[in-house]
Amino acid sequence: MSPLHRRTTLKAALALSALALSGCGFQLRRPPKLSFSTVQLVGFPQRSPFTEQLRRSIEASGTTRVVESPAQAQVVLEALEDVRDKSVAAQTAAGQVREFTLRTRLRFRLRTPGGRLLIRDTELLLSRDMSYNETNALAKEQEEAMLYRGMQSDIVDQVMRQLAAVPAP
Repeated sequence: MSPLHRRTTLKAALALSALALSGCGFQLRRPPKLSFSTVQLVGFPQRSPFTEQLRRSIEASGTTRVVESPAQAQVVLEALEDVRDKSVAAQTAAGQVREFTLRTRLRFRLRTPGGRLLIRDTELLLSRDMSYNETNALAKEQEEAMLYRGMQSDIVDQVMRQLAAVPAP
């Protein structure tokens, strides 16, 4: 095979693979587009990590911003319950804890400032099991914080998907 023929074959193969990849529909994950331009967050703790992450996700949509006054808000996202819970799931015969269950629960609704419900009362509940050993208490404390952060991110993602499904008010 001549060098010219080899080069032409290589160029054709590269062009064909680029064409095949462009037609596969692959796209990077983008923030969901929300159908409203302003939202007010009500009932959320002021400076909690959850509230800040939710605020950043809403602002990252590019179409919506978080406002403080109901007069500026097109919709109101209202937290009815935002709870973290930790309970013993397993213990030894001597009463030593061997496993915890961590739970994060968020109940919320979306409404217009006039009171019309766009999303009825919705509950998101996530739980994770975590083994425990007294000798590794500090590491387990850090693992617990990491698990709570992961559940928080999952809940924010679920809320954002539900907000994206709401038609324009």
